[in-house]
Amino acid sequence: MKMEAGSLVSCREDISSLFPEDTLGAKDKELSSQFPSVRKVRGDGNCFYRAFCFAHMESILYNTRALQRFKDKVIQSCKVFASAGFDESSFKHHLNTVVNVVEQCQQAEEQEDTLLRLFNEETTSDSVVQYLRLLTSAHLQNSADFFCNFVEAPNLHAYCRQEVEVMAMECDHVDILALSEALDICIHIVSMEGDEQQLAHHIIPEGAEPSLHLLYQTSHYNILYPRPQH
Repeated sequence: MKMEAGSLVSCREDISSLFPEDTLGAKDKELSSQFPSVRKVRGDGNCFYRAFCFAHMESILYNTRALQRFKDKVIQSCKVFASAGFDESSFKHHLNTVVNVVEQCQQAEEQEDTLLRLFNEETTSDSVVQYLRLLTSAHLQNSADFFCNFVEAPNLHAYCRQEVEVMAMECDHVDILALSEALDICIHIVSMEGDEQQLAHHIIPEGAEPSLHLLYQTSHYNILYPRPQH
């Protein structure tokens, strides 16, 4: 089953929609036993950021306090940008977009429908992604002493300008770590990559309780939904 043309984030689908009909490998079977459904995200180089924000907001949609906490965190990120030397004109519009998305979800009667609609409005959705990219860049630069060890570009600033802030650039492990820290959100990434017969599981930061689950497969991220724990 293909994503609807033009959509950036799909409706939830059965996990089997990811697999070729004829053959199920060991990893496919393991994945479908743990995660019965998936939400597909357009593969446009922004899939990690889009999946991350959608999945996090979806996980807290019905938790009034958590939603408010997320909104406050976004508003307070002005300070993160300021200390990284960003001009307000570069981030303010995108920051306001995210706040607006949260507020619309807070006020909506059909919260899930509202979230999905907003993330499929290209201008809104891309503005959210741009905010996350800029925030990731600002956090990397504010913690340059730590992060410069993981970056191969001439320097961290150049890396951020060329690889992180630019739309449609695929994200690296270091970017995921920085964004997780910046917003204090724990991510579980299930990877289909590698030659092993088993899935690889990455919890970022280690040891925390993840609020969202992403599938990493052929340089692409989709959103996973675990079986409910009884």
